[in-house]
Amino acid sequence: MSDHRHRFLQLALTADALRFGQFTLKSGRLSPYFFNAGRFDSGARMVQLAACYADAVEATGLKFDVVFGPAYKGIPLATATACEFAQRGRDLPLSFNRKEAKAHGEGGNLIGADMNGKRVLIVDDVITAGTAIREALTIIKDAGGTPAGIVVALDRQEIASETDRRSAAQAV
Repeated sequence: MSDHRHRFLQLALTADALRFGQFTLKSGRLSPYFFNAGRFDSGARMVQLAACYADAVEATGLKFDVVFGPAYKGIPLATATACEFAQRGRDLPLSFNRKEAKAHGEGGNLIGADMNGKRVLIVDDVITAGTAIREALTIIKDAGGTPAGIVVALDRQEIASETDRRSAAQAV
């Protein structure tokens, strides 16, 4: 197991973000574990988590220009990860979306950096069925960006659908 994965598991257990027991997921499915990224609830924990995300991305050699965080939990995760990259000497633009389009001010549902013509890294907490990631892909493409990669803290490795037996991560 890589060092950043080991550090992430230790952090998740210490923060009580990874729990074992009997849990009902949003999909209605029962699970023997539950992951709650909301438990990374301090500056110190977010700094450690962001380092794990940045290490995971750097290990792949992925080329990207913008960090994107899907609403809601992806927003602080992407923000912290962009801050970590800045600490490492790579100051990256950041963008995220609103769930509801804003009718006043500048309006719209995107906040932050322009993604047009840019390669975009998506940072989120969990991938289960891939629904949220597919929504993020659409948002990025509609903004003229090109999805470059996805980094999540936890891949539940669930199948994409009854007709598609690949994992949700493989399908997106």
